[in-house]
Amino acid sequence: MAIAPEHELHKRRFGRNVGVGLLLVAFIVIVFGMTVVKVTNGNFNAAIQSGMQGGSDAREAPDGN
Repeated sequence: MAIAPEHELHKRRFGRNVGVGLLLVAFIVIVFGMTVVKVTNGNFNAAIQSGMQGGSDAREAPDGN
């Protein structure tokens, strides 16, 4: 029995897979780019520092009452 030629369904599925793959790569590039920009600005821990500057912290030791 001879090998059957590629079915039309497989061609469409391959095209869809390529599209999803390109979207995934684009998403990864965007996230990586945003990370690089955030780190090169030097304020990548600004959210942590702003949380530690004011207000009480839940991790503080209890009063002992």
